[in-house]
Amino acid sequence: MQKSDSDGDEKPQQPLVFFDLETTGLSQSCEIVQLAAVSGGHSLNLYVIPRCRMHRGAARVTGFRVRRQRLYLHRQLVLTNSLREVLISFIAFLRMLGRPLIIGHNIRRFDCPLLARALDELDLRVEFESSVSGYVDTLPLAREMLKDRHLQSFRQENLVRELLGVNYKAHDALEDVRALQALYRVLRPTPELICSHKFTLDTMELKAAKSKVPCKLPQQQRPLWEHFRQTVKVTESKAEGHDGELN
Repeated sequence: MQKSDSDGDEKPQQPLVFFDLETTGLSQSCEIVQLAAVSGGHSLNLYVIPRCRMHRGAARVTGFRVRRQRLYLHRQLVLTNSLREVLISFIAFLRMLGRPLIIGHNIRRFDCPLLARALDELDLRVEFESSVSGYVDTLPLAREMLKDRHLQSFRQENLVRELLGVNYKAHDALEDVRALQALYRVLRPTPELICSHKFTLDTMELKAAKSKVPCKLPQQQRPLWEHFRQTVKVTESKAEGHDGELN
């Protein structure tokens, strides 16, 4: 098959990972319950039994309940991992993709500070930071791109409804990242705009500043599963005769 003249001019695109957390509440002292990430057709979805109680509001919105050291989602028992296993698996997922850019909605003020705290607690921050090229929060990005549309809300569910014309099961991290990936494809921010919103875990508390430094193109990527060598041990414990439902 012959290649067109333009084929040789195509540049490798920055790999993207869409990321979200579900937590025990909305404060910075809450804990991770679910971590999900998606990149194209590849996804990661893991659950953790939190060490603190689920706040009533968070439990109502997300459907998570903890009972006798088991985690339930909408009354169904789910498999869980330790927080360390979840973070190591996330690092492996990121390394598969060749230091991607992490994209999330409202992650600068909420998800990333919680992620950084967990990474520091388990001494995994350096390893994690070496696996990514940066972070972009789609909340301020969408506000800048859609400022002339006079939207009443820039919550992700509202943006998906306004731009994609669909509703989805929000407050489930995996559904959230899938919806965000579709939303991002519609927004199609320019590389310059992406760079102006890019931050790191060290700079996330600083006021976002416009940057004129162009994004660096990724190096040639290794085969997707080459780095994925971490074995995640499921730590689910079932009682004999338990039917997997919360009564």
